[in-house]
Amino acid sequence: MKKKLSIKKLIFLIIFIISFIMLIISIINIIKWKKDNDLTSNIIQEIDNIVEVDTVKDNDNTEIIEQPEEIKKDNPYWDYIKMDLINVDFKELKNINNDTIGWIKVNGTNINYPFVQTTDNSYYLTHAFNKKYSDAGWVFADYRNNMDVFDKNTILYAHARLDKTMFGSLKNILKNGWLNDTNNYVVKLSTEKENTLWQVFSIYHIPTTNDYIRVEFKDNDDFMNFASMLLDRSIHNFNTTISQNDKILTLSTCYSNNQKLVLHAKLIKKETRS
Repeated sequence: MKKKLSIKKLIFLIIFIISFIMLIISIINIIKWKKDNDLTSNIIQEIDNIVEVDTVKDNDNTEIIEQPEEIKKDNPYWDYIKMDLINVDFKELKNINNDTIGWIKVNGTNINYPFVQTTDNSYYLTHAFNKKYSDAGWVFADYRNNMDVFDKNTILYAHARLDKTMFGSLKNILKNGWLNDTNNYVVKLSTEKENTLWQVFSIYHIPTTNDYIRVEFKDNDDFMNFASMLLDRSIHNFNTTISQNDKILTLSTCYSNNQKLVLHAKLIKKETRS
């Protein structure tokens, strides 16, 4: 009887210890999560205080990207190419972080941030805009991309934060509220060389894979096969086609532990900065 009682006490003690350890770990994670959130919020506030995102009307430096086929008059494309571009002065941002290379704004989300680029795709997974360690990370471009000219596929990454910072609000694109407003189907970028407008053509979540983050293609057929794959994956038909001359912008973030959430858009307007 005493032996059975001792075994029960031992089991209870083990369960208690395990539960206590899990509680401590959870408390530590919550404290760390809040610390990262506070750091991100403070940086965003600092950026908002020193940077103004201006709108730019079409001018002599504006170029509408030629479309390979006739687009119907009722297609929202005709409204998109009339949209103002955004323009950002990067001087103050580069004083904070010399890795700064651009600014991204995604309609219908909270995404309205500067983005950075370094020599790998890991540093800014764990470092904030001011380069302090943070699991919240920051928005960054694939190290393989040339942001001066844009490659056939330019890729931006960020964490999907629960507080909706970074790419946390990108999940909006899967909701009817976002999909029902065609004005949301654009992404605006500003870099030191160009201000650009991109039209969304594919959105989806998928088990984690690397097949959509290619930046180089053997030839036009290889690129068109790639573009066809992206179009086929979309959960929504944007009535947008891709040609061999197009350039693609890809936004990638986590959807769950083993899935990615992805948005693809094509370049439709640009302005060379003077």
